Amino acid sequence: MKVKTILVSQPEPKMENSPYSRLIDKEKVKVDFRPFIHVEGVNAKNVRQQKIDLHKYSAIILTSRNAVDHFFRIAEEMRFKVPDSMKYFCQSEAVAYYLQKYVVYRKRKIYVGKRNFDELVTLFKKYKDEKFLLPSSDVLKPIVPETLDKLGIQWTRGIFYKTVISDLSDLRNVYYDILVFFSPSGIESLLQNFPDFEQNETRIAVFGNSTVTAANGAGLRIDIKAPTPDTPSMTMALQKYINDVNKK
Repeated sequence: MKVKTILVSQPEPKMENSPYSRLIDKEKVKVDFRPFIHVEGVNAKNVRQQKIDLHKYSAIILTSRNAVDHFFRIAEEMRFKVPDSMKYFCQSEAVAYYLQKYVVYRKRKIYVGKRNFDELVTLFKKYKDEKFLLPSSDVLKPIVPETLDKLGIQWTRGIFYKTVISDLSDLRNVYYDILVFFSPSGIESLLQNFPDFEQNETRIAVFGNSTVTAANGAGLRIDIKAPTPDTPSMTMALQKYINDVNKK
């Protein structure tokens, strides 16, 4: 069956000329965006119940933009003035750049990884005497605590926000040729919103090994996978699949 409609289980990209825009123009397909999960912040009282005192930490580990937003939100709720001496260890350049929303970038001690969390290891070793705080979601990739524990540094995890399944009931009678997922939580949201979901001719596209595992565990048929050596991005994988199917 030809592909005419795609639902991506994420917010719509803010950039004008996104890879999805190019996919739409080139392949003449309809692409809708709908977050299957969303983030909700926990309150300062909840953070205090985790026995977290922001005054005790000299360094913050930031793995995402959500972590940045919710760290500074909690700091404000607790009336904690973040000192200029605070060190920020950011998983990627995108996260570090996002810090500019809250701090004067050139006046702060900001250390940046390339993309993956384990690329920060060298920096953690260099500053092993710091007391690190990791503001995170209730859902955390195992590699993060495993890496920090192996290093033997002083670190504390604080759950500052939670991943919540979105209400998708308005999509019950809406059908797409391809559903695109980027996390196990997205798969969980699909099944929780539609426990009687039958895949039939719907194609499932997944990004990342953990999402593949979740889809397989849910008994879904995976038609499109990324990243691969030939298709390192989801849009490239979609374009390849659409080219192959729509030509027939």
